[in-house]
Amino acid sequence: MLDTGGVTPHHHEPGPLADASVRTGRVSDAPAVGLVQATVWRDAFADAVPPEVLETFEGPAFASVWRRSLQDPPTPLHRLLVACAGAQVVGFAAIGPAEVTDESVTATDGELFVLAVHPDARRDGHGSRLLNAAADTLRAGDRTGLLTWLPATDEQSRAFTDAAGLIPDGAWRERVVGPGGETVREIRVRADL
Repeated sequence: MLDTGGVTPHHHEPGPLADASVRTGRVSDAPAVGLVQATVWRDAFADAVPPEVLETFEGPAFASVWRRSLQDPPTPLHRLLVACAGAQVVGFAAIGPAEVTDESVTATDGELFVLAVHPDARRDGHGSRLLNAAADTLRAGDRTGLLTWLPATDEQSRAFTDAAGLIPDGAWRERVVGPGGETVREIRVRADL
């Protein structure tokens, strides 16, 4: 028999559960998505572009583009998914049909155009939830493959996509990221859905 010293033992209630979710983005999410994008891009491209280019990565400018895109998406498959911690948008993923640029990309491929999680919200599963939601949404849109482009030197993103089963397919490109024509080399990774 357990001696509790006269204190009645009680059962511990589980601690608070994380209030994390992914949902379809709304026009009202544009300012938060713009802020996340500006923060992530400044960090991601810090070593790749000049400081004056980094200064152009501002939340309101990105928000304006997202607002227009959400109001008038290019196709029904184009979607913005947002990761939330409670009511706060902490990450996003943009998806749509893949542009057929070579013989290895088919009309049934979907593309993850961007996936970004605010640095303060990383390692909480938001990226994985966004990637899973993107794959599920593309699959529901009759897509059979998923591809995305990553900066060639971004080892953290490569580790994330490798763990998720996206593998390099040999394609690369130079992406213009600055107003002066500054570029970043990207590699393409892909997976079957």
